[in-house]
Amino acid sequence: MRLREYISKLEAAGELCRITTRVDCRYEMAEIADRVSKMEGGGKALLFENTGTDFPVLMNMMGSNRRMAMALGVESLDDIAKRIDTMLKSAMTPKNSLMDKLRMLPLLQDVAKWFPRKISGRGECQEVVWQGEDVDLSRLPILTSWPADGGAFITLPMVCTKDPETGIPNMGMYRMQIFDKRTTGMHWHRHKTGARHYHGYKQRGERMPVSVALGGDPAYTYSATAPMPDNMDEMLLAGMLRRSPVKMVKCLTNDIWVPADCDIVLEGYVDPSEELAVEGAFGDHTGFYSLTDLYPRFHVETITMRRDAVYPATIVGVPPMEDAYIAKATETIFLAPIRLAIQPEVRDLYMPMEGTAHNLALVSIEKRYLGQASKVAQGLWGAGQMMFNKYMVIAPAECDIRSRDAVFKLLRGLDPARHLIWSEGVLDVLDHTTPTTGYGSKLAIDLTDISSEACNATFEAPRTARPEGGVELFNTEYCHDLGLLVLYAEREWREKIDVEGYLSKNNIKNIKYVALFDHGAAGNMRGGDLLWLAAANVDPRRDIRLSDGVVIIDARSKRPGYGDNPPRFPNVVTSHPDTIHLVDDRWEEYGLGEKIESPSRRYRKLWLSDGAEW
Repeated sequence: MRLREYISKLEAAGELCRITTRVDCRYEMAEIADRVSKMEGGGKALLFENTGTDFPVLMNMMGSNRRMAMALGVESLDDIAKRIDTMLKSAMTPKNSLMDKLRMLPLLQDVAKWFPRKISGRGECQEVVWQGEDVDLSRLPILTSWPADGGAFITLPMVCTKDPETGIPNMGMYRMQIFDKRTTGMHWHRHKTGARHYHGYKQRGERMPVSVALGGDPAYTYSATAPMPDNMDEMLLAGMLRRSPVKMVKCLTNDIWVPADCDIVLEGYVDPSEELAVEGAFGDHTGFYSLTDLYPRFHVETITMRRDAVYPATIVGVPPMEDAYIAKATETIFLAPIRLAIQPEVRDLYMPMEGTAHNLALVSIEKRYLGQASKVAQGLWGAGQMMFNKYMVIAPAECDIRSRDAVFKLLRGLDPARHLIWSEGVLDVLDHTTPTTGYGSKLAIDLTDISSEACNATFEAPRTARPEGGVELFNTEYCHDLGLLVLYAEREWREKIDVEGYLSKNNIKNIKYVALFDHGAAGNMRGGDLLWLAAANVDPRRDIRLSDGVVIIDARSKRPGYGDNPPRFPNVVTSHPDTIHLVDDRWEEYGLGEKIESPSRRYRKLWLSDGAEW
């Protein structure tokens, strides 16, 4: 399915808004997309037809459950999960007779049909060719999303590389900052396959061929984000999802193969002998800026495209956004492989949007023996991209982990001395709480043996309380259901807040949890926002402590350079007030119906400075 075909399907289904008025790629598009994507259910896809370039921009194309399913050609993502589950069970069932083995042949034939196929000649993505002086990335409508971003970024690139030893291809998604008309950054983290290929070429003393595909069948874009095993071609997954092989065409200037029907291809190379370039900052999917760091340069030699090319883009920031629905698809599609091949006792896996994929996961298991929850946590922390998970809640199979009330009921009975499993290991490079990039503490919460009596515990919410010890305000909204008292610090920052003194002097007893937030979180931030902040801002070992049976969580921003705090601390991602006012004033021109308020008005109260970091 070509991207233009997908756009037509979205429009026919009432899932697309065309914006015909001129919209600036610098900040304005991002602010519009942020408002729409945070609507209940993800809003609609947006096609900006007047971008100041020759190319329209498609955004939020997979930003809802329905559009995510449409992108993968199914009515429901559960259809894919069931298909994979059936296939894996058939493949893994013992074959005791010749007939049992013969019954596997149709399955093997189906799998063989999914492998990508190389075709000769040029593909649709090579109808137009820019070479020499024509190569100019500024001719593409590349977005600058947020005011402290280091520049414009390509945000949906399918970066195609190959292993220098084996020749096995890989397609990953790594943001690309525009440095000049022919050069970008290549933001592959140290744990990613692209980075491993880069180091392979560096050891060989060779220049690394790289091509970047944009657009085409949305299944390609999704597959580039999927947690595929190393050395397994992402286009095999795309073929399986769309039930037909992906046709691949060789690039014009290197030996990289790309989908023949994608929209735009950037061909070039990365030279491992070059000095690394300063890349960033970038308003990231964690809701905070990822700060400047050193990454390789990608040199663009040739640009090819379809005659009717569409430029696909996304923005990331405070959840929920489009990436949350992509992560939800991964959670659904990859549950069967996790259950059958890695942790057979797992019954369900749920990653709330507020956890921004890696920060928080809930797992339900069939428990049969003591220590099984710990075994599951350690096993999942060693499985592919689950290694980046920071907080894991493990519940019994009968608990609906997608139900807040069901999980709250178990958390009411938590015994902190018995049910908290502390660990450490690999974290996402974007985790800003740890003092050591890419490595830090983890916490699993074992709820598999909470007694019904403990679940029925009751808690008392304080009616009044005076400011004390650096605490100014309190919120009792979650006291009854969870035993959680939310506190807000004074406006002026303090390194230490005397939470115990506040509780004692206000005679606050019979609570289970206390969560302390910055003053800016008070007022208009509730459950989802507070969960996002806590998951993002808390290092388990440093920021969670037990005091007389109460779990105290310091979810405030951490001032750099104090104690075990990280050396740098990022700002929350929001639009600039000038951009907010511009979009407010122009809203009727966009043709998007009733005006949607800017989410940034709420989150700017959390700002620590006018830049990307404190």
